[in-house]
Amino acid sequence: MKILAVDTATGRQSVAILDGTRVLVRSDEDAQGAHARRLVPTIDRLFAESGIALSTLNGLAVSIGPGSFTGLRVGLATMMGFRTVAGLPLAAVPTLEALAWNHREAGRTVCPMLRARTGEVYWALYQWTSDTTLTRISEERVGTLRTWAESVTGRPLVLGEGWEANRETLRSLLDDRKATVDEASREAMPVSAVSVGLAGMERLAQGDTARPGLAPLYVQRAEAEVAWEKRVPAVAPASIESVGNRGRS
Repeated sequence: MKILAVDTATGRQSVAILDGTRVLVRSDEDAQGAHARRLVPTIDRLFAESGIALSTLNGLAVSIGPGSFTGLRVGLATMMGFRTVAGLPLAAVPTLEALAWNHREAGRTVCPMLRARTGEVYWALYQWTSDTTLTRISEERVGTLRTWAESVTGRPLVLGEGWEANRETLRSLLDDRKATVDEASREAMPVSAVSVGLAGMERLAQGDTARPGLAPLYVQRAEAEVAWEKRVPAVAPASIESVGNRGRS
């Protein structure tokens, strides 16, 4: 299966064309705030370099969030446009799921993390039951660094910019709880269009295609919870999270 895969969920832009597990061509670059200008020209360049046309592909894959609001909208709108023009099936891959595909190891629990608003991260837990079978074992969440640290059980493998950007603080919080994690390799930290493509092919093989009118997956906390923090700044993060959870139940 030949597939075009795109990730614009973070400040990086990643685009790849795959033929099964073989990467035919790829581009990874810093595109902070410039996805709208760079994405389509990058895709055109990769088509030219690979000699592959949109009409010869078997499918498309795009990461749908959480992540940058603007970046996600650009990536999703572009790929939905390609779907309309070429009539190709489109796989919508949650960004944390794609990140988990950066480290495939049977039996391993993986905790991908992305940066959210200041002092917060997105995360979820996944389990590899084989080299190609990934199961989500906790839903996508967003919260403070302390909330994440308090959620850690076992010894998951952590990866992603959310971990890299907050490593020292998170390790200190884990030490306070005597909790332990393993850290993925540096190469596995950034979200990759290759992983979006691999996860997307699994979804397409199962008939899981994006519905019309698909929107990005933002995974934001309730506005009431954020407003409460602003009104009562002295409340501990753990207490804030508890208030927010009661409001959502």
